[in-house]
Amino acid sequence: FNFYALRELRGFIFEVLPMKSGIKKHVPFFITACIIILTTLLYFLKPSFLEFMELKTFDLRFVYRGHLKPGNEIALVAIDEKSLDEIGRWQWPRSIMAELIYKLKKYNAKVIGLDMVFAEPDQHSELKTITSIRDEAGNFKTTGQVFLDYLSKKAAQADTDAILARAIKDAGNVVIGYFFHKRKEEAKDISIQKNHFEDYTSRFEYPFYTQTAPSSKTTQNFRMTETQSLEINLPPFTSASELSGYFNIIPSRDGVVRTIDLVTRYKNHYLIPLSLQVLRHCLDYPEVELKFHEGGIEKVRLGDKDIPCDFEGKMVINYRGRQKTFKHYSFTDIIHDRIPPHEFTNKIVLVGATATGIYDIRITPFDKVFSGVEVHANAIDTILKGDFLSRSQWVRLMDILIIVGIGFFTGLALPRFKAISGALFATVMFASYILAACYLFSHYRLLVSIIYPIMGLLLTYITITAYHYMVEEKEKRRIRTTFQHYLAAPVVEEILKDPDKLKLGGEEKELTVLFSDIRGFTTISERLSPSQIEQLLNEYLTAMTTVVFEQGGTLDKYMGDAIMAFFGAPLEQPDHFLKACLTATGMIEELTVLQQKWKKKGLPLFNVGIGVNSGIMVVGNMGSDSLFDYTVIGDNVNLGSRLEALNKQYGTSIIISEFTYNYVKDKFMFRELDLVQVKGKEKAVKIYELLRKEDTPPKWEESFLSHYEEGLKHYRNREWIKAIEEFNKALKTSPSDVTTILYIRRCEELKKTPPPADWDGIYRFKEK
Repeated sequence: FNFYALRELRGFIFEVLPMKSGIKKHVPFFITACIIILTTLLYFLKPSFLEFMELKTFDLRFVYRGHLKPGNEIALVAIDEKSLDEIGRWQWPRSIMAELIYKLKKYNAKVIGLDMVFAEPDQHSELKTITSIRDEAGNFKTTGQVFLDYLSKKAAQADTDAILARAIKDAGNVVIGYFFHKRKEEAKDISIQKNHFEDYTSRFEYPFYTQTAPSSKTTQNFRMTETQSLEINLPPFTSASELSGYFNIIPSRDGVVRTIDLVTRYKNHYLIPLSLQVLRHCLDYPEVELKFHEGGIEKVRLGDKDIPCDFEGKMVINYRGRQKTFKHYSFTDIIHDRIPPHEFTNKIVLVGATATGIYDIRITPFDKVFSGVEVHANAIDTILKGDFLSRSQWVRLMDILIIVGIGFFTGLALPRFKAISGALFATVMFASYILAACYLFSHYRLLVSIIYPIMGLLLTYITITAYHYMVEEKEKRRIRTTFQHYLAAPVVEEILKDPDKLKLGGEEKELTVLFSDIRGFTTISERLSPSQIEQLLNEYLTAMTTVVFEQGGTLDKYMGDAIMAFFGAPLEQPDHFLKACLTATGMIEELTVLQQKWKKKGLPLFNVGIGVNSGIMVVGNMGSDSLFDYTVIGDNVNLGSRLEALNKQYGTSIIISEFTYNYVKDKFMFRELDLVQVKGKEKAVKIYELLRKEDTPPKWEESFLSHYEEGLKHYRNREWIKAIEEFNKALKTSPSDVTTILYIRRCEELKKTPPPADWDGIYRFKEK
C-alpha cells in the first residue's frame, strides 16, 4: 500500500462503515476475526522475537510454582573448591578418580555417571619415563632382575589410565560421558576419533537407539540436533564401561537451558545422552527406541516408559529448584572417608565439576549459575518421577482454542465497555490468563502458550479501542454540530462525555414542551425600522434562549418571534416538568428586566404568552436524509402550542395543562382557568395559570383566589347569579383580571340563554 491507498482505506473504515449501522455493529467482530487469524498464523510461523518472549514466560512459570522436593535416588559428587584446596588443582591424576569409583562401589552405589570425558592420556602419568628407564636397563647384562621387576611394578603404578580403566571395569556400574562438536572443524583428528568410535560401537549390543520407522532416508529431513564429529573416550575406557552417553547441554536461543536433547544424529546413528544411559543402567538395561511420525520424533521409549519430547527430540526439564537442590557431596570428603557409606546406597551418583573455573556455567529458569551435572540430575529425576512438562499436540491444539476463545471473548465484550472500564477489563483479562497459565503449569504441568493469546488480547483491545476512538470522535463532531444550536454548551459537553445518554432517532418519551410568543409583535414592528426590529428581536431571543439553556432545556426552533423548546431529551431529566415551569417564570422575569431597559431607550414594550404541556411525544431527528432537525412531534406538542395561544383569551402570561400541573402543583402558586377543548382535540383538558408573586395586581392573594374559586364553582353548578357575585368580589382585589371579567360575561350570557341539561362546563374553541 502507498500513502494514498492507506488514506482511502482509513476513510472507508472510519467514515463509510460507521454510516451503515448494520456494518458498524459488526466491525468489532471483523477486527477480532482478523486479529485471531493473524495471531494463529504467527503461532505457526513462530517469529524469533515472539518465541524469545514465550521462553521468558516459561521461566516466569517456574518462579510462580516455586521449588519441588527432589527424589532421594540421586546424589551428586562435586569437584568443588574444597576438593581443589585439598587435592590440588585440576586436572588430577586419574588414579584419584579410580579411588573415588572404588569408594562408591564399596558404598553400594547403584550406578555412577561421570560427567566428563577421557579423550587423551593422563598428563600426570609417569609411565613413559619409567618404561624408558626399564628398557634402557634391560640392555645392560649387569642389571639385576630384581631391579627390573621393581621398575615393572612402578610402571604399572604409574599407568593412571590403566588404573582408572581397571576401576571402571571392576565396578561394573560406571557410565562414562563423551561430547560432540556441532561444527566439524572443532574435532582434533577425525580419522582417529572415527576409528575409536567404530571400534567402540562394534563391542556392545545397545550403543544407540533402536530405530523403529520410518527409514533413515526419510529421517534425514527431520529437525534434530546433528553432529559430524565426536570427542570420545580413549579405547581403554570405552572397553571398560558398557555404557557411555554424550553430556552436551544445548541452551535455548537466549542462553537458558530449558531442555535436554534425548537424541543426536551422527551420520546414520542416533546417539543416547548420558542421563538416559545412566537410567538404562539403573533400570537393568531396558531397550531404548525412537518413535517417529510425519512431523519428526514423537517420543522416546525406555523399556515400558514413554518419555515425551518435541519433534526435535528435546525433553523439557522439570527443574526442582535453584542450584544445590539435590544433595551435594564434596569429592575430597568421600575419598577421605568423611561421608557415611549409607548416603550412597542404591543411589544414582553423578560426578561432575562445580568449582568456579573448571565447569561450564549454565543458566536455568531458577538460577544464573548452574552446573551441568545438576542439569543432568534434574533431567534424570524428571524421567524417574514421570512428572513431564507437557507440550504435546493436544496442548498445541489447546493453544489455538485459547487464542480463538480469548480473542472472541475480548472482541465481543469490549464494545460494551467505556474507555476506563474497557481498559480495566483488558487488564483483568491479561492478569487472569497469566495466572491461569501459571496455575496449569504448577498443578497440571501444562505448558500452554502465554505470549500469543496475550498478544491477541492486546491487539484486539488496542485495535477496537482505536476504532472506537475514531468513530466516537466522528460521533462527537456530529453531536456537537447537531446540538450546539439547540442546547447549552455545558449540556452538549455532558452528552459528549457520555454519548450513551443520547439516543438519536425517533422514540416515544414523556417530555414537557414550552411555546412562547410575543403579543402584538406585528403592530409593534410597524412602528420600528428593520434594523430596530432586528436589534430588539435578537436581544429578546438571546435572553429567552439563555433562560432555556440555564434549565437544561433543548431549543427546538425559532418561529419568527415565537420560541419552541422542550425538556427531558436528549439528556434524561426526571424533573423536566419543573424545569419547564422554572423556564416559563424565568422568561417573564427576564422580560421585565428587558422592558425596563427598552423603556429608558424609548422603545415599545410588549408582553409574551407561554404555554406548557407534558405528555408522551415522539422525539428524534425528523426530516430528510440530507436535512433534518432534532425535534418533537405529537398531539401533546400541538396542545402546548394551543395553550400558548389561549393566553390572549384569558389575559394571562403562563398557562399549563393539568398534565404538567399534577407534577408541580406543590412547587408553585396556581389558579384553575378553565376546562377547555382546543381546536383539533377531542378531549377536554383543565388549564391553569402559573401565578407569580411579582404579578400586578396580586392575583395570588388569598382574598382574590378564594372568591375566584367560589365563583368558578358556582359557574360549573349553573348558579350564574352566585357566580357573578363571587367574581365581582374577586375584581375588587384585581380589577383588571381578564379571566374574571370573561367569566362574568359568560354568566350573563348563560343566564339569558341557559345551556342544555347535559352541559358539561367545557368551553370549546373553534379557532387556534
